Parts: sequence; C-alpha cells; structure tokens
Amino acid sequence: MSAAVEIDRILITILVSVSLSFGIYFLFAFFKLYKKNKGFVEQNQNPQNSCRFLTDSTMLKSPDKHQDAQTLGIGKAIAVLTSGGDAQGMNAAVRAVVRVGIYTGAKVYFVHEGYQGLVDGGDNIREATWESVSMMLQLGGTVIGSARCQDFRGREGRLKAASNLVKKGITNLCVIGGDGSLTGADTFRAEWTGLLNDLVKAGKITAEEAKNSSFLNIVGLVGSIDNDFCGTDMTIGTDSALHRIMEIVDAITTTAQSHQRTFVLEVMGRHCGYLALVTALACGADWVFVPESPPEEDWEEHLCRRLRETRGRGSRLNIIIVAEGAIDINGKPITSEDIKNLVVKRLGYDTRVTVLGHVQRGGTPSAFDRILGSRMGVEAVMALLEGTPDTPACVVSLSGNQAIRLPLMECVQVTKDVTQAMNEKRFNDALKLRGRSFENNWNVYRTLAHIRPPSTKSGYNLAVLNVGAPAAGMNAAVRSTVRIGIIQGHRMFAVHDGFEGLAKGQIEEIGWAGVGGWTGQGGSRLGTKRVLPKKYLEEISANISSFNLHGLIIIGGFEAFTGSLELMEGRSKFEELCIPIAVVPATVSNNVPGSDFSIGADTALNTITTTCDRIKQSAAGTKRRVFIIETMGGYCGYLATMAGFAAGADAAYIYEEPFSIKDLQGNVDHLIQKMKTTVKRGLILRNEKCSENYSTDFIFNLYSEEGKGVFDSRKNVLGHMQQGGTPTPFDRNFGTKMGAKAVLWITGKMKECSRHGRIFANTADSACLLGMRKRSLVFQPLTELKEQTDFEHRLPKHQWWLKLRPILKILAKYNISLDTSETAHLEHITRKRSVESQI
Repeated sequence: MSAAVEIDRILITILVSVSLSFGIYFLFAFFKLYKKNKGFVEQNQNPQNSCRFLTDSTMLKSPDKHQDAQTLGIGKAIAVLTSGGDAQGMNAAVRAVVRVGIYTGAKVYFVHEGYQGLVDGGDNIREATWESVSMMLQLGGTVIGSARCQDFRGREGRLKAASNLVKKGITNLCVIGGDGSLTGADTFRAEWTGLLNDLVKAGKITAEEAKNSSFLNIVGLVGSIDNDFCGTDMTIGTDSALHRIMEIVDAITTTAQSHQRTFVLEVMGRHCGYLALVTALACGADWVFVPESPPEEDWEEHLCRRLRETRGRGSRLNIIIVAEGAIDINGKPITSEDIKNLVVKRLGYDTRVTVLGHVQRGGTPSAFDRILGSRMGVEAVMALLEGTPDTPACVVSLSGNQAIRLPLMECVQVTKDVTQAMNEKRFNDALKLRGRSFENNWNVYRTLAHIRPPSTKSGYNLAVLNVGAPAAGMNAAVRSTVRIGIIQGHRMFAVHDGFEGLAKGQIEEIGWAGVGGWTGQGGSRLGTKRVLPKKYLEEISANISSFNLHGLIIIGGFEAFTGSLELMEGRSKFEELCIPIAVVPATVSNNVPGSDFSIGADTALNTITTTCDRIKQSAAGTKRRVFIIETMGGYCGYLATMAGFAAGADAAYIYEEPFSIKDLQGNVDHLIQKMKTTVKRGLILRNEKCSENYSTDFIFNLYSEEGKGVFDSRKNVLGHMQQGGTPTPFDRNFGTKMGAKAVLWITGKMKECSRHGRIFANTADSACLLGMRKRSLVFQPLTELKEQTDFEHRLPKHQWWLKLRPILKILAKYNISLDTSETAHLEHITRKRSVESQI
C-alpha cells in the first residue's frame, strides 16, 4: 500500500512539474508573441525604426479616416475646368480631380471650353465618369478644351455662369490655368452672394436653389509652361516644355558643331525667364537673356568677348538663349534678330536664329508633369471638400516635394509685384520675388557663365569621381564641379573608374575645356564602378598623398555612400584620408539615404513612362490586354511606384509593401471587373526585387491563367535601357546645382580644416552627403545617416514617396482607405518665403 502511495506521489509530482513547465513555457511564448506584436505596432507607429515599410492599412491615423474620406463628398458636386493657354499635364490633373472626387462620393462635372463653357452651359457642363478619364494621362494639351473668354469678364457673363452652376447643384469649382484664370475665379467667388441675389430677383433661380448653393468654394491649380506664378516651385506644364526645348537644343547642337555656327534660340516667357534660364543651365549656353535681370550697359562687348573666349578654348559652337520678353536695362526689347546682327557684325560668325514658338506647348507630358498634375488634383479635391464659407480661395502649390495650400490672391499679388518691379526697373527685387528656386538658378548660371577664374590659385587640389552604376546627369554634376572648382581657384583632378581608379592612380588634372559639352551626355564620362575602397585603403592613401589631394567629391549611388563611410573608418589608420568628403547622390534607384531625390532617377522614370505608353499603344485595336512590366531599383520601389503614377498603372509591386498570393489574386479579380467596362488595357509594374518567390514570370503566368477568356497578358523586362539615354532637363539642372553647392561647401570645409599649410579633417561633419530634404538642399554627416539606413537591402528606412501609394491605388479604382490627416493645410506666402530665406 505504501508503495502505491509512493508511486501516486511521484506521479503527482511529475504531473505538477510538467504542468508548471508547460505553463511557464506557454507564458514565456505568450510574452514573446506580445512583445513581437507590440514591437510591430510601435514600428508601424514610427516608420523611422522599420525596414519593412507601412502598407496602406497601417497608414491610417484612426479607423474613422477611411469612412471620412469616402463619405466626404456625399451630397456635393465638383466642377473642373481648364482655362487660358494649354499646358502638358492638365489632363493628369483633370483625371485625378474626377477619380478622387468620385471616390469621396461627390458628383464631378467637366466644364468644356473653359469659362466660355461655364457661361454657355448646356452640354458644355457634363457629368464625368470613371471611364471618361481613361487613357488621358499621356495626352498633351487639355482634353476638355480651353478658351479665352471675354463674356466671363463682364458681370452678365458671370451671372449666366452662376445660374448654370446652381442648376447643377455645383458649389465647388477647380480651375486649372494661369494667374488671369485664377484671378477671375476669385472674383467669381467674391461676387457669388450678389450674383445669387440678382438671379433670384430675376426669377432665374428659386430662393431654395440659392439657399442650397449659398457659397462657392474655389481651388486653383497653376497650369502654365512659363512657370510664372509665384508661390510654387513648378507649374503644371513647365517640365514638359523644357523637354521639348532640350530636344531641339540637342538636335541643333550637332549641326552647330559641324559648321562652327552660333545659334540664337528664342523660347517662350514674355514676363518670366524661367524657361530660358533653366535651358541655359541644362545645355551650358554661353549667354541667356531674361526679363528679370537685364544685361549691363556694355553687354554687347561683354557678350562678344564671352563668345570669343569660348571659341578660343576649342569649342566649335556658341549657344545663346533668349526669352521672348528679354529687355535691356532701359526697358528696350532685345530680340533674337538684334543679337544675330550683333554677332555677325562684330565677330563675323555664321549665326542662325531659331524661334521655338508653340512647339513648346505640344507633345506628351513628362513623367514629372503627370505626377505633379495627379498630386495637385488629389489635393485640390480635399481642399474643396474641406472648405467652409470662411476659407479663402486657395491655390495648390509645390514646395520641394511637398504639396502645400496658399491663399490664391496672395500668390496673384506677388506675381503682379514681379511685373511691377520690372516696370519700375527694380530688377534685384524682381529676382527675389520670383522665389528661391529662380534666384538659385540665376546665381549658378552667373557663376558659370560670367565669372572668370582668378589669376591666383587657392592652393587646394580637389578630386571628383563617379561611383556605382551610371546615371544620366552624372556628367552635368562633374562639369559643374570642375568649373566651379576652377572659379574658386582650385586645381581640379578627375578620377577614372571610381574607387578602383583612385587606388590605381588613374587620376589626371582636368581643365575648363575638359568638361565642355558634358551636360547633355548620358552615362559617366569619367567611368564608374561598384568596387568599394575597403581593400584599397593603403593604395588610396598613397595616391591622395602623391597627388596632394585636399578634398574628394564623390558622385554616385549607394556604393558612393557606403564607400565614403569606409574611407571615414580608415582615417584611424591612414592620416591621408583625413580630408573633407562630399557625397552627391546619383543613381536611377533613388535609394541613397539622406536625399528625397537622386540625379538620374528622373531620366529613368521618363524612360519607363515613355516605354509604358508605347507598349500600351502597341495593343491598340486588339482585344483586352494586360502588360506586366519589370523595372529596376534593387529593393527600392521608387521607380515602380512613381512610374505607376505617370503611366496609370493598375498595381505596382514593391519590396517595401509586402504582398501575398491573396493580394495577387485580388489584383487579378479587380482587373477582370474593370475589363467588363469600356477599359481595354491593364498595366502592372513590378520592382525587380519586390519578392524572391513572386517573380515576373510567376506574376505573368498567374495573370495569364486567371484572366483566360477576359484578357490576355504580355510581359516586358526593361533592363539597362533605364540607365541609358540623354539626361532630362531636371537631371541636368539638378546635377549642375548639386555639383556647384558641393564645391562651395567643400571649399569652406578645406579652409576650416587647414592648419599650417596642411589639412586635417577628422570630425563627423567633415564627411557629408548633400541631399534634398523636403524643401531644401542640406548637408548631413554620413555617420548620422548610418542610423537611417537598412544596409542589407540598400535602402533608407524612411522614404517620403510611400505615403503616395494609397493615392496610386485609388486612381486605379481600388476601394481602400485614404489618410486625410496628412493633407496640406493653408499656409501664407509670407511664411513660405521666411522659411526659404533661412535655407
């Protein structure tokens, strides 16, 4: 009996022990699961701490936002019109206004033929549908028409317009046009109550109709190729106009070189010289004439001396850019014929004039204008639906990469102030009123074109090299770096083949003429490799000492960033590495931490967008078809996402937003439903490393199988064509400004670190990356950026463009949530300018 009791006691003890063990195990497992989930939530609340980025569902600040966004427009009506001169990208804005308006539950109406259609009414004001804006993105001009309208200038015309809007129940108006069109809209809004009272008295509308339409909300989007509206960095259409101009300049350059000619090119810009100025920067013109800053009294002699010096350095051509509104210091017009006659008479050069005219308004919109128009259209809808009777009419503007809202009439007034300053010959004030971007462009141009290198040298030797994969715009950055360096009095050295060339001594001094004509050339003239410097530190140190280099400007992608960090780490062993280092991001992937944009990404984006347009067009007249396109970018989904915006993709698969087979099936089902309407094309973009298992072939096979009987599928891998081609105007201009700013920073740093004739730079801030952050170009220590980097996947931990992805899906008709808490708030142009003045 005692033995049995003893056995029972042992069994109970074992059972309790096992129970406790399992209890502790399950408690520990539960605690680990809790911590993991808690950590996941915390990571999603702070995207800086996450490498796997937020998906659409986690972007919401609260569950109510989904309901708010999709019911924001219920019972409301929005009208959209384009007015004044047409501009590429207007159709993208119209498309976004229509689709996001419908998404919010609002009725959306087209107003055809601008304000004239608003006055005439009838069929000119028609309800828009989702399908009615399909295939609009790639079209230039404005599909809904634009017209100059004298009737709307009079009160009688505005009475008719008000009556037509009231009859349709429209109380929200989005106007896409220039300052004249937007001023007219503000006048219309200010008179609205009086117009309704007059209509009621005349019996044109009922008192009930007037009550239901008691106030009118106005939001403006600036569509103008001249970029002449103050308060925004870029207007819709400007980038596309620059594309047209540069295509012609590049073509003319070849014939000018053949015959050793001088070409005078006249571009649009009656009151604003932006197109002329950026064109001059982007093509390396010898001279530019803009209305905001007329040349000095003896400009004729200065111009001729400049042209002679250019020819004396071995150049076979001269390019002079003239804005159509160019004037001299006394206000007298300077025409392209005047300049031609001057050059022929004084220099005897064979000279031709080309007036570009309306070709600048034509053609397909650039990727930038499509994305800009889409973003502005989305913001316009939110501004309209959030408006109250007390909200002033606003204009949606671009500042850096941020969409902002500014009071419309404040911007119009500053725009008028520029014209007044020019009329009163206060040209310095006119330059400042144009804004920081215009002023910076002008200063860089003046430095490159009008300042002679000093006769005395600074005593500093500065080297420039390219690292990583080639990117269009690299050569523009190198050219600017070399020439600004020479102007600063430095001896400039070119390093061939990146860090490997620096280790092997492939270094040579380069002069002013050595970089002539580089701005418009793609690839890397210096040669570039992905090799990192860690195993070559001793050789690199020896060559730095041998060539007596005092600073390095490294232009390249992720390898330029990581390689520079390796040079910093080597400072403890090799004193020669204790020199200032500036990194300028240049990569099509746009994956360098510390910068929202990289040189080369815009060119790659335009290549993808143009290719997608052609691929979709290739299927015209055939049965319904879906295209699966693979883009570059490594693990970074920037190209796939932004090309999705620009080309109107139905989905864009990226690494930062994990997806499953269920998501893929949902996308297929979504396309099947769309194909049952009038839509006949589908476009799917896939980032090359978005998933290890869901390859391009897998996705193609899935769509092919599941879409049988509804659509067929085709696939394309774009490959290295995304790295080739001539750089876009944006990349040329961006590279030029980045190179100039890098040299000025490193010059100051070399002086700061100079002691007794030698340089010793060993602090964190002596090695920095120059990047665009929201609204400004800033230098950030490389060591600080380490914490913001996912080195395994070669990515920044936080990427600004991810917050745009829900909009991409909404424009593709997905029923998903939209976080409206991050829409722009109304600012004032005075506050915006005070921010700019601090940069």
